[in-house]
Amino acid sequence: MWREVDVVVNLAATTNFDERYDVALGINTMGAKHVLNFAQKCVKLKVLLHVSTAYVSGEKAGLILENTYNMGETLNGAHGLDIDVEKKVTEERLNELQDEKASEQAITSAMKDFGIQRARKYGWPNPYVFTKAMGEMLLGHYKGNIPLVIIRPTIVTSTYKEPFPGWVEGIRTIDSLAVGYGKGKLTCFVGDPHAVVDVIPADMVVNSMIVAMAGHANQHNAMSIYQVGSSVANPMVFTDLQDYGLRYFTKTPWINKEGKPVIVGKVKVLSTMESFHRYMAIRYQMPLKGLEIVNTALCQYFRSKCLDLRRKINFVFRLIELYRPYLFFKGIFDDMNTERLRREAIEGAVETEVFYFDPKCINWEDYFMNIHLPGAVQYVFKK
Repeated sequence: MWREVDVVVNLAATTNFDERYDVALGINTMGAKHVLNFAQKCVKLKVLLHVSTAYVSGEKAGLILENTYNMGETLNGAHGLDIDVEKKVTEERLNELQDEKASEQAITSAMKDFGIQRARKYGWPNPYVFTKAMGEMLLGHYKGNIPLVIIRPTIVTSTYKEPFPGWVEGIRTIDSLAVGYGKGKLTCFVGDPHAVVDVIPADMVVNSMIVAMAGHANQHNAMSIYQVGSSVANPMVFTDLQDYGLRYFTKTPWINKEGKPVIVGKVKVLSTMESFHRYMAIRYQMPLKGLEIVNTALCQYFRSKCLDLRRKINFVFRLIELYRPYLFFKGIFDDMNTERLRREAIEGAVETEVFYFDPKCINWEDYFMNIHLPGAVQYVFKK
């Protein structure tokens, strides 16, 4: 393979915000280095393309540039970030848990907490974006004279055109929220209703990758970063998504297990974390506390029900805390490099009808009402 391969693409990643730190570090950070090691042995290599994420920026506000991350750079100015140290402390923590004879469930929980702790120490909100940022650092530092392209997509949604409109595989958070609402299970939403939500169809991401690979082949020593999103060129806000969901599931209601259509209404928006905590306290925590007091004198069945509800409430709090940076996100992603790539593709007579990736061509209302929401329902949640 080393004598034949001329293009290497690294798409492998765990995208779970609440992943075990040892798993995320192994795949997102060290995995990138392993791919680089392989690429450096390919004698005909023209380009190495690595897919990262725009959210390596953490919780930055304002215009987020297509800049590189240097080895050891942090988002909060903290000193001491060393990837070898991260590997060492992770191994030590895992060994401690194993020496304590902790169960696999306890190890998983502890390693998830450890990942959040390590990420936040250096300014990233979760281990996913932290380990992806460290992966970029390794590639930039050790790439040598290899032509390197890093693609940073935003929130990837179903396809715009190819292989057919609305194709999607796997469950994404944005789709889970939409279908949860359609099923009548989501009655409130936490987040800034006026915040820009940056989404980009999957086929546009793939097309940008293909054009970038062609454009940077054999450009030795070069390193190029492209943020592929829509928040600058064609922004959309959360209230738009809310409106599309209401209209779509009103027009095409979800049919429940009894064969009846689910009637949806306007979602209650909790626009601050304070309002979310008040809502949870009044709606769930206070009633649960009362039940727990009463149930001390009742049977084991009711005590078990209370414990189950407590676990669900704690899960919701953890989930909201993990996604809080994105529910109230104040940044937009500069795509100057990506726009330049689009123009060069046109000037170079690239078939832009085939290799399209300009978000300005998307009518978001038409896309969500007629492509994305029907696709998510049909190809993911109806299976």
